[in-house]
This record gives sequence, structure tokens and C-alpha cells, in this order.
Amino acid sequence: MSIEVWGNVGVSAAISLSAAGSCFGTGIAGLAAIGAWKRCILEDRGLPFILIAFVGAPLSQTIYGLLLMKALSKEASELVAAGTLGANFTHLIAAGIFGGIAIGLSALMQGKAAAAAADAVGETGKGLGNFIMVLGIIESVGLFVMVFLMLTIGKLA
Repeated sequence: MSIEVWGNVGVSAAISLSAAGSCFGTGIAGLAAIGAWKRCILEDRGLPFILIAFVGAPLSQTIYGLLLMKALSKEASELVAAGTLGANFTHLIAAGIFGGIAIGLSALMQGKAAAAAADAVGETGKGLGNFIMVLGIIESVGLFVMVFLMLTIGKLA
């Protein structure tokens, strides 16, 4: 395999691993929301639509992975054009893989917290603001990883 192909492994990993975390996170939160709605139906209570916000919360990490992927792709293209990718491709691979893993784990954990929040709101109808703040804090991890890696991409060599 050529150096260019290996450099693109990191580019692809950034979006793929981030999206995998979003998939798991939304799935976990979605299962909890469905369970909370079922309980509301059985108790003949209204269905809290706000639980959709909990289900969708981990999706933003896919966007962070996309933005990281675009930055890595741009850097790879510039390095190929300059003929210096060979000395830098491991940095692109590492940034994509480890960045994608960190962003994806943020989405996974946010989905788990969102599941607990959906259960709590479905049961009590209270605490929404506190739960949203917790999800925001977890979201910050994925955002920080994306921003910090994007700030260092041009300085990796």
C-alpha cells in the first residue's frame, strides 16, 4: 500500500469511529426512550416528546468526526502536494484513529447518560435542565478532542 493510502486511513477513521459512537449512543438512548414511553402508555399518561432530544444528543459527535476528517484530508492533500506525506502520515493516522475513538466514546457515554435521563424524565417529568447540562458536559469532551486535534494538525511534524 502506498503512503497516500495509509494517510487516508486516519482520515476515514475520524468519521467512521465518531459515527460508530453516535450509532451506539443514539441506540442506547432510543431504547430507554421507548421504554419510558411504554411506561407512560401503560400508566395512561402523556408521552413526553422531549425524550427525542435525549435520543438525538449523540449525533453531534458524527459532525465533529466529519469536521476532523475534513481537516485531516486537507492536511494530507497539502502534504502530498509538498511531497512530505511520508514523514507525517503516522501523525495523520494517529490523529484520525485516536481522535475518532475519543469522539466516539463521548457519543457512547452521552447516549448512556441520555438513557438514564430519558428514564428519569419519563418517570418523574422533572429534572430536564439538569440532565441537559450533564449531556452538555459529556458532549464537551468530543468537542475538545476535535478542536485540539484541528489546532495541532498543521504542527504534527
